[in-house]
Amino acid sequence: MRRKMTITLDEAVYEGLYRTVGRRKMSQFIEDLLRPHVVDTSLDDGYRAMAADTVREAEAMEWCNALAGDMADAAR
Repeated sequence: MRRKMTITLDEAVYEGLYRTVGRRKMSQFIEDLLRPHVVDTSLDDGYRAMAADTVREAEAMEWCNALAGDMADAAR
């Protein structure tokens, strides 16, 4: 969900922002700067690290497949 917000900037800051990122990209630029300071991303970082661990991912897939097989056997 997106929310609209009005902010006040010094004219020189606004002009520099306009020259640097362009009119249609200011909001995303500001959001990208603020996000690490106001949103807890430690959970995302943890998931990203786990996904990069190919040995762990292979073991997890093996476990999931075995569990699915057990469930299929139980349904019979």
